[in-house]
Amino acid sequence: MSLEAYRACIGRASEPVKNEVEKGAIRKFAAAIGDPDPRYRDEEAAGGRLLAPPTFSRTFDYGRVPGLELPRAGLIHASQEFEYFRPIHSGDVLYCQTRLADVFEKQGRLGRMIFLVFEMEARDTDGNPVVRQTSTVICREAEA
Repeated sequence: MSLEAYRACIGRASEPVKNEVEKGAIRKFAAAIGDPDPRYRDEEAAGGRLLAPPTFSRTFDYGRVPGLELPRAGLIHASQEFEYFRPIHSGDVLYCQTRLADVFEKQGRLGRMIFLVFEMEARDTDGNPVVRQTSTVICREAEA
């Protein structure tokens, strides 16, 4: 896509996607990141429901922004920020969506780069925010 085509998608958001937080997924994620905290594995240590590690929300399905086509190759992960409103536990049902918040370009040593800034949010069944993420990806000119 061209810079202009990306800019035309600014403000567009995916439809909310239902995500159910499962105990097994929390345990596997904790094992994958090598975090030994027993609250991620043992319900008794967690006080009843397993606690999800902080970056676990990155595994959720946030949907697709309508009309936004990302290249299959050439994407570079530039940054990721998280804002938490409450912990995530096993058994939670969260509705997640993503929005293209900004698009800009920069010239680098390897050529023109297009930066895409996404805002992703997970809300509980009452509509309260649980976690908000901002993620920036770079599309290199050759792939853009």
